[in-house]
Amino acid sequence: MPSTAAPPAITTTALRKSFGDHVVLDGIDLTVAEGTVFALLGPNGAGKTTTVQILSTLISADSGEVRVAGHDPAREPDAVRAAIGVTGQFSAVDGLLTGEENMLLMADLHHLPRRERRRRARQLLGTFDLLDAADKPAASYSGGMRRRLDLAMGLVGQPRVVFLDEPTTGLDPRSRHAMWQIVRDLVADGVTIFLTTQYLEEADQLADRIAVLDHGRLVAEGTAGELKRLVPGGHISLRFADAAGYDLALRALSESAREPDDLTLHVPSDGSVASLRALLDQLDQQSIAVESLSVHSPDLDDVFLALTGRPEEARTLPR
Repeated sequence: MPSTAAPPAITTTALRKSFGDHVVLDGIDLTVAEGTVFALLGPNGAGKTTTVQILSTLISADSGEVRVAGHDPAREPDAVRAAIGVTGQFSAVDGLLTGEENMLLMADLHHLPRRERRRRARQLLGTFDLLDAADKPAASYSGGMRRRLDLAMGLVGQPRVVFLDEPTTGLDPRSRHAMWQIVRDLVADGVTIFLTTQYLEEADQLADRIAVLDHGRLVAEGTAGELKRLVPGGHISLRFADAAGYDLALRALSESAREPDDLTLHVPSDGSVASLRALLDQLDQQSIAVESLSVHSPDLDDVFLALTGRPEEARTLPR
């Protein structure tokens, strides 16, 4: 039977871009499934924003194949633009206009009928909790409100793919969490989100798949869990009530790292239930009492630090 799976929302094959002698993207292959969040991580200058600019038709690639919502940005830029929304690092909101006027301006750019443009503007202002401020100049909005308005403006045309280029930069934790919920709601409605971010927790919270870009190359790609398993450093921390228990455990667990002042040992572990059970069985067999324990797994910070900055150590997960 023929496959009924939806085509990918975004694909790139051997995508390359240089500015003069500086290679920014050096053969990027990406596949972003429809209705998912795809996060692109990387240090400053890695090529994240350039990738977004190519995919959103703002600049052209030097070579490679690109499809966004089934269209080639180079040959069909209007079709791509009709299918996408873009929220950049810096707000595109006009501070002299009210929130509603900003929305109506965007509706005019999308050539919505007069009645439809006002309905769509009010609907989105309500969705983004901006109705009470709709008649106020956007310059009076807080940073979080301006980012919400910026994203709402990008959704006026009901895009199938939304590019969020570091959308929560500069926001306080409450505003950042509010933006995360908006992203989750969009995906629940079938929208595809292509996210670049410097906040690794953000990618961990939101992304179905994550790619790490460094020196213009993809050095890893996978789910958050798969990426974390690339990096060693998982361990179980054991804290003992007294020096006697600590010394017994130290002799029994020769490969553990020590913190004598805290009567704590760190035992290498993959974080699985099986490894924890085996460790506890070993301690129980030798009648070694543990006051407390905690399991520590590598996080995306560890992944980021291990995989970026050293291109010779590039690693890629199988797709």
